[in-house]
Amino acid sequence: MTDAHTAAPTAAADTRTRPWHGIMVATALPLREDLTVDHDAYAEHVAWLIANGCDGVVPNGSLGEYQTLTDEERARVVRTAVEAAGDGARVMPGVAAYGSAEARRWADQAAEAGAGSVLLLPPNAFRADEATVRAHYADVARAGLPVVAYNNPIDTKVDLTPGLLARLHGDGSIVAVKEFSGDVRRAYEIAELAPGLDLLIGADDVLLELALAGAVGWIAGYPNALPRSCAELYRSAVAGDLATALPLYKSLHSLLRWDSKTEFVQAIKLSMDLAGRPGGATRPPRFPLTGETEAAVRAATEKALAEGHN
Repeated sequence: MTDAHTAAPTAAADTRTRPWHGIMVATALPLREDLTVDHDAYAEHVAWLIANGCDGVVPNGSLGEYQTLTDEERARVVRTAVEAAGDGARVMPGVAAYGSAEARRWADQAAEAGAGSVLLLPPNAFRADEATVRAHYADVARAGLPVVAYNNPIDTKVDLTPGLLARLHGDGSIVAVKEFSGDVRRAYEIAELAPGLDLLIGADDVLLELALAGAVGWIAGYPNALPRSCAELYRSAVAGDLATALPLYKSLHSLLRWDSKTEFVQAIKLSMDLAGRPGGATRPPRFPLTGETEAAVRAATEKALAEGHN
Protein backbone atom coordinates (compact mmCIF):
# COMPACT_ATOMS: atom_id res chain seq x y z
CA MET A 1 0.00 0.00 0.00
CA THR A 2 1.27 3.48 -0.81
CA ASP A 3 1.38 6.53 1.41
CA ALA A 4 -0.58 8.85 -0.91
CA HIS A 5 -4.09 7.95 -2.01
CA THR A 6 -4.53 10.40 -4.86
CA ALA A 7 -4.35 10.45 -8.63
CA ALA A 8 -1.38 12.03 -10.33
CA PRO A 9 -1.90 15.75 -10.92
CA THR A 10 -3.08 17.10 -14.21
CA ALA A 11 -0.32 19.54 -15.08
CA ALA A 12 1.72 20.77 -17.97
CA ALA A 13 4.95 18.96 -18.76
CA ASP A 14 7.87 19.99 -16.58
CA THR A 15 9.89 22.29 -18.84
CA ARG A 16 12.43 23.40 -16.22
CA THR A 17 16.10 22.76 -16.92
CA ARG A 18 16.89 22.08 -13.25
CA PRO A 19 14.74 20.46 -10.52
CA TRP A 20 15.19 23.45 -8.21
CA HIS A 21 13.98 26.04 -10.74
CA GLY A 22 10.51 27.58 -10.93
CA ILE A 23 7.86 27.86 -8.23
CA MET A 24 8.65 25.36 -5.49
CA VAL A 25 6.00 25.71 -2.79
CA ALA A 26 7.15 25.32 0.80
CA THR A 27 4.12 23.28 1.74
CA ALA A 28 2.08 23.72 4.88
CA LEU A 29 1.19 20.40 6.49
CA PRO A 30 -2.48 19.56 7.17
CA LEU A 31 -3.13 18.32 10.69
CA ARG A 32 -6.24 16.66 12.05
CA GLU A 33 -8.07 17.97 15.12
CA ASP A 34 -5.92 15.72 17.31
CA LEU A 35 -2.81 17.25 15.63
CA THR A 36 -1.85 14.03 13.83
CA VAL A 37 -0.67 14.45 10.24
CA ASP A 38 -3.36 14.06 7.60
CA HIS A 39 -1.24 12.47 4.88
CA ASP A 40 -4.18 12.04 2.51
CA ALA A 41 -5.03 15.74 2.71
CA TYR A 42 -1.36 16.55 2.18
CA ALA A 43 -1.18 14.36 -0.92
CA GLU A 44 -4.27 16.08 -2.34
CA HIS A 45 -2.75 19.49 -1.61
CA VAL A 46 0.53 18.67 -3.37
CA ALA A 47 -1.34 17.46 -6.46
CA TRP A 48 -3.60 20.53 -6.38
CA LEU A 49 -0.66 22.94 -6.23
CA ILE A 50 0.97 21.38 -9.28
CA ALA A 51 -2.32 21.29 -11.15
CA ASN A 52 -2.72 25.01 -10.44
CA GLY A 53 0.51 26.30 -11.92
CA CYS A 54 3.26 25.48 -9.41
CA ASP A 55 6.32 23.52 -10.48
CA GLY A 56 6.91 21.52 -7.33
CA VAL A 57 6.95 21.38 -3.56
CA VAL A 58 9.33 21.68 -0.62
CA PRO A 59 8.13 19.38 2.18
CA ASN A 60 9.61 19.51 5.68
CA GLY A 61 10.53 23.17 5.66
CA SER A 62 9.72 25.54 8.50
CA LEU A 63 6.27 26.10 7.02
CA GLY A 64 5.79 22.33 7.16
CA GLU A 65 6.58 22.38 10.91
CA TYR A 66 9.35 19.81 10.46
CA GLN A 67 10.78 20.55 13.91
CA THR A 68 7.63 19.09 15.50
CA LEU A 69 7.52 15.87 13.46
CA THR A 70 8.63 12.43 14.52
CA ASP A 71 11.17 10.69 12.29
CA GLU A 72 8.44 8.41 10.95
CA GLU A 73 6.17 11.36 10.14
CA ARG A 74 8.95 13.32 8.49
CA ALA A 75 10.00 10.42 6.26
CA ARG A 76 6.43 9.66 5.25
CA VAL A 77 5.79 13.30 4.32
CA VAL A 78 8.63 13.07 1.77
CA ARG A 79 7.36 9.81 0.32
CA THR A 80 3.84 11.22 0.11
CA ALA A 81 5.05 14.35 -1.68
CA VAL A 82 7.02 12.38 -4.27
CA GLU A 83 4.10 10.10 -5.05
CA ALA A 84 1.53 12.90 -5.13
CA ALA A 85 3.71 15.09 -7.35
CA GLY A 86 3.98 12.30 -9.89
CA ASP A 87 7.66 13.09 -10.49
CA GLY A 88 10.44 13.22 -7.89
CA ALA A 89 12.11 16.08 -9.75
CA ARG A 90 9.27 18.24 -8.48
CA VAL A 91 10.14 17.60 -4.81
CA MET A 92 12.86 19.34 -2.75
CA PRO A 93 12.69 18.10 0.85
CA GLY A 94 14.07 20.20 3.64
CA VAL A 95 16.85 18.24 5.36
CA ALA A 96 17.77 20.66 8.14
CA ALA A 97 18.94 19.14 11.42
CA TYR A 98 21.09 20.10 14.40
CA GLY A 99 23.96 17.88 13.28
CA SER A 100 25.53 17.15 9.91
CA ALA A 101 25.10 13.41 10.39
CA GLU A 102 21.35 13.73 10.85
CA ALA A 103 21.03 16.17 7.95
CA ARG A 104 22.95 13.69 5.77
CA ARG A 105 20.61 10.93 6.90
CA TRP A 106 17.60 12.99 5.77
CA ALA A 107 19.33 13.69 2.45
CA ASP A 108 19.89 9.97 2.00
CA GLN A 109 16.21 9.37 2.77
CA ALA A 110 15.19 12.00 0.20
CA ALA A 111 17.38 10.35 -2.43
CA GLU A 112 15.90 6.92 -1.63
CA ALA A 113 12.39 8.38 -1.96
CA GLY A 114 13.24 9.73 -5.42
CA ALA A 115 13.41 13.47 -4.72
CA GLY A 116 15.20 15.72 -7.18
CA SER A 117 17.06 18.04 -4.79
CA VAL A 118 17.22 19.03 -1.12
CA LEU A 119 17.11 22.28 0.86
CA LEU A 120 19.67 22.68 3.66
CA LEU A 121 20.13 25.24 6.41
CA PRO A 122 23.62 25.77 7.85
CA PRO A 123 24.35 24.30 11.29
CA ASN A 124 22.06 26.24 13.61
CA ALA A 125 22.62 24.86 17.10
CA PHE A 126 25.36 27.46 17.53
CA ARG A 127 27.01 30.26 15.54
CA ALA A 128 29.01 28.02 13.23
CA ASP A 129 32.19 29.41 11.70
CA GLU A 130 33.07 29.15 8.01
CA ALA A 131 35.04 25.92 8.25
CA THR A 132 32.14 24.24 10.06
CA VAL A 133 29.61 25.49 7.52
CA ARG A 134 31.69 24.25 4.60
CA ALA A 135 32.17 20.83 6.18
CA HIS A 136 28.44 20.60 6.89
CA TYR A 137 27.43 21.28 3.30
CA ALA A 138 30.14 19.02 1.89
CA ASP A 139 28.97 16.12 4.06
CA VAL A 140 25.32 16.44 3.02
CA ALA A 141 26.27 16.87 -0.65
CA ARG A 142 27.83 13.40 -0.54
CA ALA A 143 24.30 11.98 -0.48
CA GLY A 144 24.33 12.68 -4.21
CA LEU A 145 21.35 15.03 -4.58
CA PRO A 146 21.78 18.69 -5.60
CA VAL A 147 21.84 20.83 -2.47
CA VAL A 148 20.13 24.22 -2.27
CA ALA A 149 21.53 26.31 0.58
CA TYR A 150 19.03 28.19 2.73
CA ASN A 151 20.30 31.51 4.01
CA ASN A 152 18.16 32.69 6.93
CA PRO A 153 20.48 34.64 9.24
CA ILE A 154 17.47 36.13 11.04
CA ASP A 155 16.56 32.78 12.60
CA THR A 156 19.76 30.74 12.42
CA LYS A 157 22.24 33.52 13.31
CA VAL A 158 24.57 32.01 10.69
CA ASP A 159 24.88 34.25 7.65
CA LEU A 160 25.70 32.68 4.30
CA THR A 161 27.26 35.82 2.86
CA PRO A 162 27.85 36.13 -0.90
CA GLY A 163 31.53 35.34 -0.36
CA LEU A 164 30.78 32.21 1.66
CA LEU A 165 28.18 31.09 -0.87
CA ALA A 166 30.75 31.47 -3.62
CA ARG A 167 33.15 29.26 -1.68
CA LEU A 168 30.46 26.64 -1.01
CA HIS A 169 29.66 26.63 -4.73
CA GLY A 170 33.35 26.38 -5.55
CA ASP A 171 33.59 23.39 -3.19
CA GLY A 172 30.92 21.68 -5.28
CA SER A 173 28.59 21.52 -2.26
CA ILE A 174 25.65 23.67 -3.45
CA VAL A 175 23.87 24.43 -6.71
CA ALA A 176 21.64 27.30 -5.57
CA VAL A 177 20.68 29.46 -2.62
CA LYS A 178 17.30 30.29 -1.13
CA GLU A 179 18.03 33.89 -0.16
CA PHE A 180 15.93 35.00 2.82
CA SER A 181 18.07 37.77 4.28
CA GLY A 182 15.79 40.44 2.81
CA ASP A 183 18.80 42.31 1.42
CA VAL A 184 18.07 42.35 -2.31
CA ARG A 185 21.45 43.96 -2.99
CA ARG A 186 23.07 40.59 -2.33
CA ALA A 187 21.67 39.21 -5.57
CA TYR A 188 24.15 41.21 -7.61
CA GLU A 189 27.15 40.35 -5.46
CA ILE A 190 26.25 36.65 -5.58
CA ALA A 191 26.08 36.84 -9.37
CA GLU A 192 29.48 38.54 -9.50
CA LEU A 193 31.23 36.13 -7.14
CA ALA A 194 29.51 32.89 -8.19
CA PRO A 195 27.96 33.34 -11.64
CA GLY A 196 27.08 29.64 -11.81
CA LEU A 197 25.13 29.65 -8.54
CA ASP A 198 21.37 29.87 -9.00
CA LEU A 199 19.47 32.47 -6.99
CA LEU A 200 16.09 31.45 -5.58
CA ILE A 201 13.65 33.91 -4.04
CA GLY A 202 13.36 32.99 -0.38
CA ALA A 203 10.82 35.48 0.98
CA ASP A 204 7.50 36.25 -0.69
CA ASP A 205 7.67 39.99 -0.04
CA VAL A 206 10.87 40.53 -2.07
CA LEU A 207 9.71 38.47 -5.02
CA LEU A 208 9.65 41.23 -7.61
CA GLU A 209 13.00 42.69 -6.60
CA LEU A 210 14.83 39.35 -6.71
CA ALA A 211 13.06 38.21 -9.88
CA LEU A 212 14.28 41.33 -11.66
CA ALA A 213 17.77 40.71 -10.26
CA GLY A 214 17.97 37.33 -12.00
CA ALA A 215 16.31 34.74 -9.73
CA VAL A 216 15.44 31.49 -11.49
CA GLY A 217 13.16 30.09 -8.82
CA TRP A 218 10.95 30.89 -5.86
CA ILE A 219 10.65 28.78 -2.70
CA ALA A 220 7.25 30.14 -1.92
CA GLY A 221 4.79 30.32 0.94
CA TYR A 222 1.62 32.03 -0.24
CA PRO A 223 0.90 29.80 -3.24
CA ASN A 224 -0.39 27.39 -0.58
CA ALA A 225 -3.47 29.64 -0.53
CA LEU A 226 -3.40 31.48 -3.88
CA PRO A 227 -1.39 29.43 -6.40
CA ARG A 228 -2.76 30.84 -9.65
CA SER A 229 -2.27 34.49 -8.80
CA CYS A 230 1.16 33.79 -7.33
CA ALA A 231 2.16 31.84 -10.44
CA GLU A 232 1.08 34.70 -12.67
CA LEU A 233 3.03 37.14 -10.50
CA TYR A 234 6.21 35.04 -10.55
CA ARG A 235 6.16 34.28 -14.25
CA SER A 236 5.50 37.86 -15.27
CA ALA A 237 8.20 39.09 -12.88
CA VAL A 238 10.95 36.79 -14.17
CA ALA A 239 9.92 37.67 -17.72
CA GLY A 240 10.37 41.36 -16.92
CA ASP A 241 6.69 42.05 -17.68
CA LEU A 242 6.24 44.88 -15.22
CA ALA A 243 2.92 45.92 -16.70
CA THR A 244 1.51 42.65 -15.37
CA ALA A 245 3.76 42.00 -12.38
CA LEU A 246 3.76 45.36 -10.61
CA PRO A 247 -0.01 45.76 -10.16
CA LEU A 248 -0.23 42.13 -8.98
CA TYR A 249 2.63 42.65 -6.56
CA LYS A 250 1.08 45.78 -5.10
CA SER A 251 -2.27 44.07 -4.77
CA LEU A 252 -0.84 41.03 -2.98
CA HIS A 253 1.96 42.58 -0.95
CA SER A 254 -0.04 43.16 2.23
CA LEU A 255 -0.50 39.38 2.27
CA LEU A 256 2.92 38.32 0.99
CA ARG A 257 4.74 40.15 3.76
CA TRP A 258 3.30 37.76 6.34
CA ASP A 259 5.70 35.17 4.94
CA SER A 260 8.54 37.09 6.59
CA LYS A 261 6.94 37.48 10.01
CA THR A 262 7.31 35.30 13.10
CA GLU A 263 3.71 34.10 12.76
CA PHE A 264 4.11 33.04 9.12
CA VAL A 265 2.99 29.44 9.64
CA GLN A 266 -0.24 30.41 11.38
CA ALA A 267 -0.81 33.29 8.94
CA ILE A 268 -0.47 31.15 5.82
CA LYS A 269 -2.61 28.40 7.32
CA LEU A 270 -5.33 30.94 8.16
CA SER A 271 -5.19 32.28 4.62
CA MET A 272 -5.51 28.72 3.35
CA ASP A 273 -8.59 28.17 5.49
CA LEU A 274 -10.20 31.31 4.11
CA ALA A 275 -9.34 30.23 0.55
CA GLY A 276 -10.88 26.79 1.07
CA ARG A 277 -7.62 24.89 1.40
CA PRO A 278 -6.52 22.50 4.20
CA GLY A 279 -4.80 24.95 6.54
CA GLY A 280 -6.01 24.19 10.01
CA ALA A 281 -4.15 23.96 13.27
CA THR A 282 -0.45 24.17 14.08
CA ARG A 283 1.44 22.08 16.59
CA PRO A 284 2.79 23.65 19.78
CA PRO A 285 4.74 25.72 20.49
CA ARG A 286 2.82 27.58 17.79
CA PHE A 287 -0.71 28.60 18.77
CA PRO A 288 -3.55 30.10 16.69
CA LEU A 289 -3.48 33.77 15.86
CA THR A 290 -5.64 36.04 17.98
CA GLY A 291 -6.62 39.68 18.28
CA GLU A 292 -5.12 42.28 15.95
CA THR A 293 -2.75 39.81 14.29
CA GLU A 294 -5.54 37.45 13.30
CA ALA A 295 -7.67 40.38 12.13
CA ALA A 296 -4.86 41.74 9.96
CA VAL A 297 -4.22 38.40 8.23
CA ARG A 298 -7.92 37.83 7.77
CA ALA A 299 -8.43 41.29 6.28
CA ALA A 300 -5.51 40.97 3.86
CA THR A 301 -6.68 37.53 2.73
CA GLU A 302 -10.31 38.58 2.30
CA LYS A 303 -9.18 41.60 0.29
CA ALA A 304 -7.12 39.40 -2.02
CA LEU A 305 -10.00 36.96 -2.49
CA ALA A 306 -12.45 39.79 -3.15
CA GLU A 307 -10.12 41.11 -5.85
CA GLY A 308 -10.30 37.75 -7.60
CA HIS A 309 -6.98 36.26 -6.53
CA ASN A 310 -6.95 32.48 -6.32
